[in-house]
Amino acid sequence: MIALVVSLQVKPGHREAFRAAITADAETSVTEEPGCVSFDVLVDAEDDHHFFLYEVYRDRDALEEHRASPHYAAWLEAAAEVLVPGSRQVTETERILHEA
Repeated sequence: MIALVVSLQVKPGHREAFRAAITADAETSVTEEPGCVSFDVLVDAEDDHHFFLYEVYRDRDALEEHRASPHYAAWLEAAAEVLVPGSRQVTETERILHEA
């Protein structure tokens, strides 16, 4: 499985717009993409404008399907408006252990 850990810094005054956009992307990913195992949105306990995404995909094809989806395109458009430029950092990992 492929897991993405994404760090995002939201512009001041754009937190609610960010939450609406990422919620739409996350929920659609989980409900409409069979290869999306999970999509969690986390907020930094010390900075309510610093978010993390933890996304798990079955395989590379599932990740590419996600990146080609209309809801991901909509998210990228919204992200351009709400994120601090250059703040998006993506780390691609391979999930080797899962504890329920």
